[in-house]
Amino acid sequence: MLQITATEFKKNLGKYLTIINKEELIITRNGIPIAQVTIPKDKKISLVNQLTGIIPDDGYSMKDARKERLAKVENNH
Repeated sequence: MLQITATEFKKNLGKYLTIINKEELIITRNGIPIAQVTIPKDKKISLVNQLTGIIPDDGYSMKDARKERLAKVENNH
């Protein structure tokens, strides 16, 4: 979850609209949270449905997926 000021959000709206696809935003004014921005619930479900058939259905867990993803990142550095 990323926390930004209302001014920063207004100045860089396009940037934060892209970021919202990856993480939620908390918008603050004078240090006080005033809004939380996320992608719509239907969109989250759609993203999960897009993975159907990509992730093996043979006991492959989220933990396994995380290990695989971290290994790829480490190999690229």
